[in-house]
Amino acid sequence: MDAGGANLLRHHTNAVYALASTPVVVKIGRPDHNGHIDVVGLVRWLERESVPTVSLIDTDQPLQIAGCPVTFWRYLDQSGIVSAADLAEPLAKLHSVSTGPPIRLLENQIRNTLVAIGNSIDTSTILSAGDRALLHARKEELALQAPEIRYELSSGVIHGDAHHRNALWDQQSGRAVLCDWENAAIGPPEWDLVTIEVHCRRFDHPPDEYQQFCRGYGLDIREWPGYAWLRDLRELRMITTNARKSAPGSTTAAEVLRRIEALRADAPTTWRIL
Repeated sequence: MDAGGANLLRHHTNAVYALASTPVVVKIGRPDHNGHIDVVGLVRWLERESVPTVSLIDTDQPLQIAGCPVTFWRYLDQSGIVSAADLAEPLAKLHSVSTGPPIRLLENQIRNTLVAIGNSIDTSTILSAGDRALLHARKEELALQAPEIRYELSSGVIHGDAHHRNALWDQQSGRAVLCDWENAAIGPPEWDLVTIEVHCRRFDHPPDEYQQFCRGYGLDIREWPGYAWLRDLRELRMITTNARKSAPGSTTAAEVLRRIEALRADAPTTWRIL
């Protein structure tokens, strides 16, 4: 494949390029990152289980180049916008799979989340001492409540970061397919459902969009008794992860600090997409 003229589509957790010479997307992961899961093995298993996912191209992969995992995907032309309602079918299918994947995925999603929140708070370069104290106190409060939460859905493979921008529209099949599987794990499906709810509410999507998702999936996470707790945990994870990734003085840092001030004031603010 010729890399000449490749177009950078996104550079966030991964660098994602569309090749100019062939309908292939190349995804380059972070270098020397010990947390890489076998995304290739996972996606090939998902396809066998008929879970709607973006497809890998037929080549030996991943490549390891300078410590970075490099994978190759079928290019999907995006002429429309994926809505929350479009995610109901692929997530319902994912959560209904009863067999386990032939690869190792992290388990104990909630415990790992609490650990990740603490690490992000400690390693962020944009937080004041007061910010760190506030976020740590919030984490500890949620951790104390965790043993009381009773999940209603059976634990299984979850996407881990299910939202509008981690899905693509497949014109050939006429449906949305999930992508960006780096956060896949074994855990409660409620995690994926509350992630959709948080994104719809915090990023100011029309209220009916989330209602359509609930109708398509068959469950409204807000009616589950543990909703408020899991919502708060998910939002804290989003705030602290972006705090860790943000550089001092950047526009991203300004947005993270604005979210922290809203958390301090218990103000239901709309967030800006980072």
